[in-house]
Amino acid sequence: MLAKAHRITRGSDYRTTVRRGSRFSGAVTVTYIRPNPDSDVVRFGFIVSKAVGNAVHRNLVRRRLKAAAYDLLPHFSSPAAPAGGLDVVVRALPASVQAPWASLHGELLDASTRFTSRSQTRSSQ
Repeated sequence: MLAKAHRITRGSDYRTTVRRGSRFSGAVTVTYIRPNPDSDVVRFGFIVSKAVGNAVHRNLVRRRLKAAAYDLLPHFSSPAAPAGGLDVVVRALPASVQAPWASLHGELLDASTRFTSRSQTRSSQ
């Protein structure tokens, strides 16, 4: 389970991350990542709408995404990641309810890798 320090809790932080963050689309999720200079930690937020399914299905998807985020927390906090904190918002698409945990984990890992390589390219220019 993610500690409170690693969770986005304010709606304004969700909106800012979705509007200004880098967007990475996958088959079952859309991940938004934004550097947060005000924080030193990686924070995660999850958007699982009613389009995903009923409450049981939405909570299942949210728990799987949280588990994947917890597992990838060291990867997001690696030395290759940009200095300072990151805000990561994961929007689950309706197909995510059928996706296995490994698929959700892989999409988060892919988004992290693509963001890290993109930020390193920009800092070297």
